[in-house]
Amino acid sequence: MNFALNDEQLEWQQRCRAFATDVIRPAAPIHDREESVPWEVMKAANAAGLSGLAAIERTGSDPDGLLGPIYAEEMHFGCAGIALAISGSTLAAAGIAASGTPEQIGQWVPQALGIGDELGLGAYAVTEPQAGSDVKGLRTTAKRDGDEWVLNGTKVFITNGGIADVTVVVATVDPALGHRAQASFIVPKDTPGFRQGKKESKIGIRASQTTELIFEDCRIPLENLLGGMEKLERKLERARSGETSAKGASNALATFELTRPMVGASALGIAQAAYEWTMEYFLSGGDVADPVELYLDDSSTAGRPPIERQNVQQVLADVATEIEAARLLVWRASWMGRNGIPLAGGQGSMSKLKAGDVAMWATTRLMDLVGPYAAETPLEKWFRDAKIYQLFEGTAQVQRLVISRMQASEFRERMEGARAAVESAERIVAEAADDVQATATTA
Repeated sequence: MNFALNDEQLEWQQRCRAFATDVIRPAAPIHDREESVPWEVMKAANAAGLSGLAAIERTGSDPDGLLGPIYAEEMHFGCAGIALAISGSTLAAAGIAASGTPEQIGQWVPQALGIGDELGLGAYAVTEPQAGSDVKGLRTTAKRDGDEWVLNGTKVFITNGGIADVTVVVATVDPALGHRAQASFIVPKDTPGFRQGKKESKIGIRASQTTELIFEDCRIPLENLLGGMEKLERKLERARSGETSAKGASNALATFELTRPMVGASALGIAQAAYEWTMEYFLSGGDVADPVELYLDDSSTAGRPPIERQNVQQVLADVATEIEAARLLVWRASWMGRNGIPLAGGQGSMSKLKAGDVAMWATTRLMDLVGPYAAETPLEKWFRDAKIYQLFEGTAQVQRLVISRMQASEFRERMEGARAAVESAERIVAEAADDVQATATTA
């Protein structure tokens, strides 16, 4: 087992870090303060091949599956809000690729990601005021009217909401069947009956636009149903007959497991940025929060740089260890997903849960260590940005439920396999004993 990055992965890491440091970082304070869309950085990323189809093709070329999490971590090292503004369209593209026909994929994915030098944006609209982690509570409806679908409902907390060229909307076509009758629809920008509602003012990731989306008798062509009518009719027929779709549920869960390591890698970018800044701060002579909190052997470090104080060393050591542990979980899950190894034990959720918690914990500990002046440093922004990674793409509490259930399911399968192996061994032993007995009787 080799944990070293190869030359291609190292070159990609350095390239992403350079863009994050030289292009993203200088723009981050402005867009964080103004809560504005970083169009100039998004265009620069597109020109550099660090967004859209170019980035997807590059990260998808690595058999180890590590170029993706490396990209996410390094871009978020620059600024989580700007990084999300750059990469937020990939969720819409993934939704189209997962549910659409080949023709729909060819038509809409390029529009969601951009073509060549032309910047394209996508949005994925699922969450509603009364339905967050529990998508069974979705109330947005889609009713067929001749050759059109009519959408009505409200979506909230939508990344790229209101500025996306293509929005994928999850709606229910038969409210009586609930979540079993949900389908995905393509709604192009400027479609009549489709408008942006409230723009959210957030504590973190403020350079990424998050809005409410409102659909009032929004009419779209029949062909904008992802997957087509035949696929939907088969799904509705199964739902009306009471047929369960355990396989479909498993496929959906497996899809989430594959995407969660990327979210974990994004959180790690924030934690790594906070750790490196704090390390540099203390190496350059920055003071600690409160001398009273120093260990009693302070006389041994009197007059020495703060980096030699034990309380500083203890915190930095803990933060470095937790970041490394989380990164290994992220890389393992990404490697498993790329190599077709089922994440049956919830390894994807583990990586997202651990990295999100580490980012929040690390930025908090480092803020405490630097003390009152931390609010005037970049630590304050990283602290604000970190919180969302315990919330979106499945809250930390939901991740724990997913992990527990997947672990229980995997354990049951292992036990059943073990019992089957024991029973098989017992049969072989019994047959052998019968053969010996028969031979002895004959003799």
